[in-house]
Amino acid sequence: MLKKTLLTAAGLVILLGALAGIKALQITTLIAQNSHYAPVPEPVTTASVSNESWEPVLDSVGSLTAVQGVTVTAQLDGNVTRISFEPGSSVRAGDLLVQQDVSTEEAQLRSAEAAAELARINLERTRELLAKATVSQSQFDQDSAAHKQALAQADTIRAAIAKKTIRAPFSGRLGIRLVNLGQTLRAGDPIVSLQALDPIYADFYLPQQDLRMIAPGRTVRLTSDAFPDRVVTGRITAISPDVDSATRNVRVEATVANSDEALHPGMFVRVEVILPEAKKVLVIPATSILYAPYGDSVFVVTEHKAAGSDKAQHLLEQRFVQLGMSRGDLVAVTSGLKAGEVVVSSGAFKLRKGMAVTVDNALAPDAQVAPKPSDS
Repeated sequence: MLKKTLLTAAGLVILLGALAGIKALQITTLIAQNSHYAPVPEPVTTASVSNESWEPVLDSVGSLTAVQGVTVTAQLDGNVTRISFEPGSSVRAGDLLVQQDVSTEEAQLRSAEAAAELARINLERTRELLAKATVSQSQFDQDSAAHKQALAQADTIRAAIAKKTIRAPFSGRLGIRLVNLGQTLRAGDPIVSLQALDPIYADFYLPQQDLRMIAPGRTVRLTSDAFPDRVVTGRITAISPDVDSATRNVRVEATVANSDEALHPGMFVRVEVILPEAKKVLVIPATSILYAPYGDSVFVVTEHKAAGSDKAQHLLEQRFVQLGMSRGDLVAVTSGLKAGEVVVSSGAFKLRKGMAVTVDNALAPDAQVAPKPSDS
């Protein structure tokens, strides 16, 4: 029995040894095969680091406001007897907009004018008699005061008539009519919006650190989603003397010509304040950059020749860079690259330092300073 057990144990040892030898032979063979394996180069698109001259600008967003804008309202209670404007039309200063009922005031004015004329006649008669020492000075003073009171009463009625004859306070374009014929207006009731549209103001904010770079007269450039293909220029006309203590921003006002009145108060606009001196910058596509908390980097494509081979191989070098201002699809690089170097322009997230790559720019993205997407 003991002999049988020993034979079984010996057989198991021999079997395990044979299996271990086979597995070692397999591993050795795989290692030898992998030592001669070369990974397939990763296809990438590239772009050259170019030297360009960029116009420095300060970017902001703002709103358009009318140089003069008001909602015309009634000053006195009264019934609307005439509407003399069309909604959306242009008017000049002094044009009649709405006439309220003034029949009572006109009757009162005729009575007041008659009283003023009688007071004038009495005053002239008293003046003649005073010259002949027939009446006293006090009588002349009383008649003079009565004449002035009568004139004042007539002027008060004329002022009431003028307030019920509502006219455009300045030239501009009218909005939507808010009253109807026969409607009784109360003092303060709105009648129509009146806006002076040419020129028009653009109000925007800039950080306090940009104050040293702006001044009245500096050119601004405006764009709006309402007119994506249109660029409007104007000039800074006012800078607020105080800085917002909450945001540390300063309010700036630019005046823009608007002869066709296409721009309207309240519209959102993008504003660029053009600074006087252009800057030379190195630019690369924004898609080339790998953003990371420890620093932004790009992959530079370099050429290397393997020993004993005339064929060049493209290898990657990771380079940390410092970035400047951006324009459209491009970003300025202030350090880390030189003009003429070639960087990976897409797919950088899947790469690593030292990788071999092949360059295929058939589908390379077209980076532009002022891109215009077809679906925007």
